[in-house]
Amino acid sequence: MKLIVAVVQDIDGESVQSALVERGFEATRIDSSGGFLRKGNVTILVGVQDWYVAEAIKTIREHCMSRTQYVNPLMPILEPGEYHVSSPVEVAVGGATLFVLRVARYERMS
Repeated sequence: MKLIVAVVQDIDGESVQSALVERGFEATRIDSSGGFLRKGNVTILVGVQDWYVAEAIKTIREHCMSRTQYVNPLMPILEPGEYHVSSPVEVAVGGATLFVLRVARYERMS
């Protein structure tokens, strides 16, 4: 048994979770934040048998889009009287970060 921990952008979270559930996977969604741009993320936990790991990863991949976004870089430390104008920088955001962990024990309580 494996536990897939998928960290995806908040904008993709609903479609990823819905697609996983449609394909028969049970997925738990946890809202989270952090990362490079301090934007909202979603952490999705999916417990799967070993032979379904590839299918679950494929489903996640199909519903996580990479996109570009413009951000303003941090202002440099300036001496008094200096002036600096920064231009927005294009960065790639999105996609998913996956961790696949071996599960030592699984128990479902009713």
